[in-house]
Amino acid sequence: MPHLHDLIAHLDALLDAQAFRDYGPNGLQVPGPTDIETIVTGVSAHVPLLHRAVEERADLVLVHHGLFWRGQPLEVTPAMHKRLKLLYGHDMALAAYHLPLDAHPEHGNNAILGGLVGGTGQQPFAEHDGRPIGVRVAFEGAGLTLDELVARVRDAVGGREPVVVPGGPDRIRTLGIVSGGGTDHVHDAVALGLDAFLTGEPSERAFGIAHDDGIHFLAAGHHATETFGVRRLGELLAERFGVRHVFVDVPNPI
Repeated sequence: MPHLHDLIAHLDALLDAQAFRDYGPNGLQVPGPTDIETIVTGVSAHVPLLHRAVEERADLVLVHHGLFWRGQPLEVTPAMHKRLKLLYGHDMALAAYHLPLDAHPEHGNNAILGGLVGGTGQQPFAEHDGRPIGVRVAFEGAGLTLDELVARVRDAVGGREPVVVPGGPDRIRTLGIVSGGGTDHVHDAVALGLDAFLTGEPSERAFGIAHDDGIHFLAAGHHATETFGVRRLGELLAERFGVRHVFVDVPNPI
């Protein structure tokens, strides 16, 4: 069985985790067993996911949204106690990768989503503190209608109907993607003259931006647009280190 720190070192290097100024720590957040046999991956380190990890007898829980965030209370709250009790009580380690996993040009949420909607010519897009975290893609030929793009996004996120604010051209040839809560990066798409922008969680101001700046705005769910990267990491670890991997998708409408 591989050593926990070997797995974490591999992920840190793959994702260049320490290069990002993030909202919380990337990498190992809670230590656990030395040797890892089973990894459970999921989007967010909340109690329902951790209960599922216990059922799978996980040694390591690997998530996109970890336990610790800038601006949260400095004491252990009742909710944090529940999470830590499950982790320590069942000897499970926990690791999280946030912006590094959004940004990765091959295994990141945005790169995978760009491929699933049929985009080509992927390029870095939408900087956070000087580092791009999203991607922009093109659609060949005459491009797509808005209905065609919506159908592709719906299929990519497992049938969830995206929020759509039409405002762009009849044919969509370029698309910017920032998964999760990336509404304000629509301004980056506008600045580049892109035809459409896709994120996860919408803000009210997106309506006015789409209409006033002439761009299609789509939001397909914060959770739904961020299942891809962490699942891919589990698959990569299973292939490289021979561990058992289980992806757990706890339904989340947001």
